[in-house]
Amino acid sequence: MHKVLKSGHIFDGQILLSNHALIVDSGHILDVVPLDEVPESLSVQCMGSNVTLVPGFNDLQVNGGGDVLFNDLPTIEGLQTIARVHRRYGTTGMLPTLISDAASAMQNALRAVDNAHECVPEVLGIHLEGPFLSRERPGIHNSSKLRSLRKGDIELVSSLRSGVTLLTLAPDAVSPSDIRKLTRRGVRVFAGHSDASYEAAKAALAAGVRGFTHLFNAMSPIQTRAPGMVGCALECEDSWVGLIADGHHVHPALLKLAVRAKSAGKVFLVTDAMPSVGGSRASFPLYGELISTRDGCNYNDRGVLAGSDLDMCSAVNNVVDMCGIDWLEALRMASLYPAEAIGLGDTLGRLKKGFRANIVALNDARRVVESWVDGIDTFGN
Repeated sequence: MHKVLKSGHIFDGQILLSNHALIVDSGHILDVVPLDEVPESLSVQCMGSNVTLVPGFNDLQVNGGGDVLFNDLPTIEGLQTIARVHRRYGTTGMLPTLISDAASAMQNALRAVDNAHECVPEVLGIHLEGPFLSRERPGIHNSSKLRSLRKGDIELVSSLRSGVTLLTLAPDAVSPSDIRKLTRRGVRVFAGHSDASYEAAKAALAAGVRGFTHLFNAMSPIQTRAPGMVGCALECEDSWVGLIADGHHVHPALLKLAVRAKSAGKVFLVTDAMPSVGGSRASFPLYGELISTRDGCNYNDRGVLAGSDLDMCSAVNNVVDMCGIDWLEALRMASLYPAEAIGLGDTLGRLKKGFRANIVALNDARRVVESWVDGIDTFGN
């Protein structure tokens, strides 16, 4: 059944349109047309002149939300809760992210994502952040969970039947030959939580690494004569980088520097969201220790950052307000660029004929007032 959405403006992923309407049918964008070309036989849903319709956000790093951590509840129910919470903030596509854990936990997470393929359409696949990470740069990851690749791990990591598998690994913990094996099996490999040298990071890129997870955080920094992983990430034109734009993980000046240094379209936003996003509790457990949420951040009792308390709509507004990035470019950083980073740029990130009808309505304060996943009004659920 056709649905027509009208608002003050429509951002189609490339340009901002006025006096246009979206025609949606069977979960996809049927067309974007001038208002005077909308067939009279179709009913129109008017969103208001102060509303802009934009492509739905795609978040490639979602650890949890709504008081649920994916590691602790790797089930359809857990994924439904996380997805429902993040829809409030404009995320219509996501990779639920498993923080370094045992092989059995990885199996459960992969099974949950496979089972959720039909009933949680926001789930685009899975992000396995570890456990093949550096013990020198663990961040909040439990060092006891970190390990090298073992027999059967490549088969396990590449076992998802539907959707994208993104794996974050450390080039100083995984050999270039194993990276090649992973990529040949369809796994998208990013580098992160690594103390790798510039040279090792370059070798990993040559072996098939596509990008870098939460740039600047938990990786070897730039030094005068040792560019490190950060230097490699900024230098390599073809690589993708994710940024956590909460004002705590990365200084705004470095966020701005990354956008300037990288090729156009190669920087995308992630939230690294934890259960606190959309939740009601001031703390949550992780690896048996209590993580406290305060001042927009999550910390353990040693003051180590534990993911973020960030939603995607806030991330978009943060890079505009803190870094002076054009709003439309910030929207692309949350929608089109992450979709392209995982090979889904031909179906997500634009409001264009043939694309999935994943749509967000933003008011003139740039906050979410409504969202649709495959043409279904998620605020009505």
